[in-house]
Amino acid sequence: MRRIRAAAAGAVTVSLLAAVSACGGGSASGGGSGDSPKKLTYWASNQGPSVEADKKILSAEIAKFEKETGIDVELEVVPWSDLLNRILAATTSGQGPDVLNIGNTWSASLQATGALLPWDDANFEKIGGRDRFVESAIASAGAEGKDPAAVPLYSMAYTLYWNKKMFADAGITKPPATWDEMAEIGKKISGDGKWALGAEGSNLSENIHHVFTFGQQHGTNFFTPDGKPDFTSDAAVDAVKSYVDLMAEHKIIAPGNAEYAQNQSLQDFAKNKTAMVMWQNAQTAFASHGMKDDDWGVAPIPVRSGDPGSGTGVNSMVAGINMAVFKNTDNLDGSLKFVKFMTSDAEQKALNTAYGSIPPVKAAQEDRAFDSPALRIVRDTLANSAAPLPQVPAESQFETAVGTAVKELFAEAAAGKPVSKDLVREKLAKAQQQMPQG
Repeated sequence: MRRIRAAAAGAVTVSLLAAVSACGGGSASGGGSGDSPKKLTYWASNQGPSVEADKKILSAEIAKFEKETGIDVELEVVPWSDLLNRILAATTSGQGPDVLNIGNTWSASLQATGALLPWDDANFEKIGGRDRFVESAIASAGAEGKDPAAVPLYSMAYTLYWNKKMFADAGITKPPATWDEMAEIGKKISGDGKWALGAEGSNLSENIHHVFTFGQQHGTNFFTPDGKPDFTSDAAVDAVKSYVDLMAEHKIIAPGNAEYAQNQSLQDFAKNKTAMVMWQNAQTAFASHGMKDDDWGVAPIPVRSGDPGSGTGVNSMVAGINMAVFKNTDNLDGSLKFVKFMTSDAEQKALNTAYGSIPPVKAAQEDRAFDSPALRIVRDTLANSAAPLPQVPAESQFETAVGTAVKELFAEAAAGKPVSKDLVREKLAKAQQQMPQG
């Protein structure tokens, strides 16, 4: 997902997903009230350093669309902490936007509600054709074998950012390539109020993204091939424990990070309090905190041994933002025109440059703006060592249930309590019990 941030509260997410049926979303611009089709509403996800920064970036681009088409776009930038619940509420009430951003990991879950417009060949042709998009991005837009529920908008991957000043002060010349090296380097850096690695322990989505990567490296994706939860296997337990142990055992993550939920680790990084962060396309955020490009370096996320690659060398989930249309919009023609505009070559270059992400549109991706050293690592990761989260209907419940389990384990670690395999398995068993049965 994007930047994908704090997930919605578990009880609300589960109850809403249990309630949704094939009802559509709705158009906040009318719902059949006779409003002019020269208007549509758009919920954008918070991609930049703040909601206000997003409004500024997007308003300038949307103004071009309004001038070209005469269609007024009512923009709302929704924080990640609210986005999933807002969308789920819209699918049940029938009152939502015409067009919206969704984290790509939610695609299959939201597809299962029946509220989103399917992107069949005919709809893709209206925005220039499916073959304009990178196929791996399309693969994260809905369940396998079904028409995608959304169109890729921004592509991202996790990379390891390292603070050059803190590394130099500790006499370290290069970032870690393996987790053993991470622990070794981390212990040299951590101390006197400084910490090696930042985390967002109360951010459910961040928790899921990282334990999914650890899971891939340990040989599990937390679901069986037929889509059933498999949270308590030895591989799943080892994956979650390995991540939490960066705080609990190796003590290279500050205990206070257990309470972080919304970009605080980026602020610590910019203030020379934390030497490394694992993040998606963070350069825009660093600049907003006063960092210069020369202040930080970027490297692939570490692996267990060897080099990043397919299989156990996976070092990122396929991150990104997709753009969807509510099926019962009052302005389908305008909505499709807006999606076409936002995914045009020119807008893909402009928007992804502004957000430091990679265009999922092939022609735009070839622009020199996306060939910086940092973005080359992102592109290489997406091409060779990233895996999509399972595109199953219960994916959003997975994020909430297992993300909460990891949050609770970080809280135990922050309190100085041991995080044993038995405790990890107990928390994961509780998470699995919260998943839909049958």
